[in-house]
Amino acid sequence: MRHVSRNSGLYGRLATAALIVGVSGSAFALEAGPFARLAGQWRGSGTIALVDGSQEPIKCRASYDVLDKQRRLQLNIRCASDSYNFDLRGSAMLDGRTVTGSWSETARNAAGKISGSARGDKIDVVANGPGFTADLTLLTRGDRQTVGIKSKEPQSSLQTVTIELTRG
Repeated sequence: MRHVSRNSGLYGRLATAALIVGVSGSAFALEAGPFARLAGQWRGSGTIALVDGSQEPIKCRASYDVLDKQRRLQLNIRCASDSYNFDLRGSAMLDGRTVTGSWSETARNAAGKISGSARGDKIDVVANGPGFTADLTLLTRGDRQTVGIKSKEPQSSLQTVTIELTRG
């Protein structure tokens, strides 16, 4: 005669519930749009390359507010090195995979438009303004984010910025 514990049914139901929660949690993570992945406060460090060929370590903080059902993003990325700092602010709209919006950099009183695309965990845009054009890439995986900025202007004092951020 086989002995069946009264708790075996309870354990089975708990295991099934845990599986359902785990699967639905994973489904939500997969459904989260590109802007939703950014939401919150981030900090980290990286490297800035200047036009004179020098490179410096840089420390950064980023803040992203996601609004309007994950279709609008307000961002602020502030970075500083020994000789260079910037305060990049932006507002972007997501329509399907198309990203459009505006940006400003307060330390240099510069501003312009952004346009590009978002797909999965990556956002690629071009920032255009009078006298400055740059590629901006945001790659977000979980609580880690890589930000890359590459100037398209040979005379710009800033050539590239690469930043590794973590949430929190």
